[in-house]
Amino acid sequence: MPALPDGETPPDSGALPTSAALGAGARDLGVYLHVPFCRVRCGYCDFNTYTNAELGGGANAASYADTALRELELAAGVLADPALTAAGMPTRVVSTVFVGGGTPTMLPATDLVRMLDGVRATWGLAPDAEVTTEANPDSVDAASLATLAAGGFTRVSFGMQSAVRSVLATLDRTHDPARLPDVVGWARAVGLEVSVDLIYGTPGESLADWRTSLDAAVALEPDHVSAYALVVEPGTKMGAQVRRGELPLPDDDDAARKYELAEEVLTAAGYRWYEVSNFARAEGGERAGAGERPHTGAGATGSATGGAPAVGHAAPPHASRHNLSYWRGQDWWGIGPGAHSHVGGVRWWNVKHPRTYAFRLEQGLSPASGREVLGGATRELERVMLGVRLAEGLELAPSTGTVPEHLRGAVADLIGQGLIEFAPARAGRVVLTLRGRLLADAVVRALTP
Repeated sequence: MPALPDGETPPDSGALPTSAALGAGARDLGVYLHVPFCRVRCGYCDFNTYTNAELGGGANAASYADTALRELELAAGVLADPALTAAGMPTRVVSTVFVGGGTPTMLPATDLVRMLDGVRATWGLAPDAEVTTEANPDSVDAASLATLAAGGFTRVSFGMQSAVRSVLATLDRTHDPARLPDVVGWARAVGLEVSVDLIYGTPGESLADWRTSLDAAVALEPDHVSAYALVVEPGTKMGAQVRRGELPLPDDDDAARKYELAEEVLTAAGYRWYEVSNFARAEGGERAGAGERPHTGAGATGSATGGAPAVGHAAPPHASRHNLSYWRGQDWWGIGPGAHSHVGGVRWWNVKHPRTYAFRLEQGLSPASGREVLGGATRELERVMLGVRLAEGLELAPSTGTVPEHLRGAVADLIGQGLIEFAPARAGRVVLTLRGRLLADAVVRALTP
């Protein structure tokens, strides 16, 4: 697992500087709930997750919901601090909730609902709140999905990864790909929107294998598809296998061909990209039987789903609003060991181990282990890095809607190289072409000399 970043030591109370309140009324508030438990650690994964054998005694899934609720109680006190309130921190309901991991659905569905109830009791949920949990196909059944839907969840994101058994084996994934139609059907039957996550570039995966996975995903008719290029992280089992020569390192050209195939197949099936790795159903935003929940929270920039001005491409109705809040620099509180949070330019992260996390909360202390207050230059760099990845595009000068003088040469070069669209660029907005999506890092470098 990667080490936590360096940063200043936060106060044991978790109190935030008053600068975090500036402009908060124009930002959404989201909540991320991290569930750090997995039945088996996948060979490519470097997330902060633990199997039962790794944890041993003192940190177990049975008591986890109660521990997370303690952090929610602490969070409520921090955001209601009179000093923050005096500085302009408003009372906000939560617009989005995302339960990730790990495998959140290793916990009983009733525990996930209890944590959601804790969010509702702490801040309240917007009437149109998007509430998502990740799930493995083998960690849910019809009854657990019905419990989640009845408890207020609106979306489930299934870790499909591949439809090819040999690829799943290389990734150490344990589910049977033939189970996907069943779990998707169960989710739809109780009114949940469905997302599926795919990974391309696994060592040994052919282009035909990837096409099989894309076709299988499309056949499920999900509302949303994520397609991520495999990154081999040091410190993982797969990283060691690559280092020893047991597996080949993923090839950049192969990854580019597979991304282009994903664009072709998903677009033909009625999906539209809204972030480099994410696609959502585009045709009117509706599939049979699915009701749209229009977004009206603070921070939206155009359409009812938080879309962009006309010179960009507004996010489709079934885009993940929670993830969009990250890319747009909104506020979120991360609950759980190793979880990261951001409020008004203050970013902090919790201790990683579940036992340490639980112990600090039992002592009435914040579980935060470090934080940083982002300066103007850092915030602008992050705005560019994240905004470039969105189909709605990046406004180069939000206050004027023009191309700043010092970037005109760079923008002209990017147009000439076919990396950004011409018409939005003339209006001061950077929107990537398909070629630009493959070279997004190069676009960021050109815009941040």
